[in-house]
Amino acid sequence: MYERGGKRLLDLTGGGLLLVLLAPVLGLTALAVRMRLGRPVLFRQQRAGRGGRPFILLKFRSMAEGPGGDAARLGRFGRWLRASALDELPQLINVVRGEMSLVGPRPLPVAYTPLYSPAQAARLRVRPGLAGLAQAAGRNALPWGPRLALDARYAARQSLGGDLALMLRCALLVLHGRGASAPGHATMPAFRGERD
Repeated sequence: MYERGGKRLLDLTGGGLLLVLLAPVLGLTALAVRMRLGRPVLFRQQRAGRGGRPFILLKFRSMAEGPGGDAARLGRFGRWLRASALDELPQLINVVRGEMSLVGPRPLPVAYTPLYSPAQAARLRVRPGLAGLAQAAGRNALPWGPRLALDARYAARQSLGGDLALMLRCALLVLHGRGASAPGHATMPAFRGERD
């Protein structure tokens, strides 16, 4: 029953309420991004949603424009923005629109979809989310293999109690600023398929 309708109701009410309550934080973060990194304030990228259907993910921009890899373009401000997860707040709009959920596997680039094993592809049977089982286990510090396995495990079974617990666990992890990047990387290395 929760999967069929309750989860979407939680997304609509929770996502809408959070957008209202966090409007000042969204506004101040947008202003800070504009002052530190310039325009555009929002980063838009196509990601795979439920069933692999593409949608445009919204984030506050954390990297400077120009040449160079992630490490070269991700300055002190961008690292702080990612560690605090404030860059993810615009995804509440994706949640309200029905492209994402408050809880679910993190949305990954569409290019990764054909690289999944059948077991890993099970993560696509649910909407991607802001928080999830893999995020609660370590965010980007978790290697691809265990991360995608946890995503598939979550997709196999969801519950209201489990989702509320995951939101709390992810919030605590973010408050401690942990897991924003993979060890030895500015963000997260690209997924290459079975080798990961």
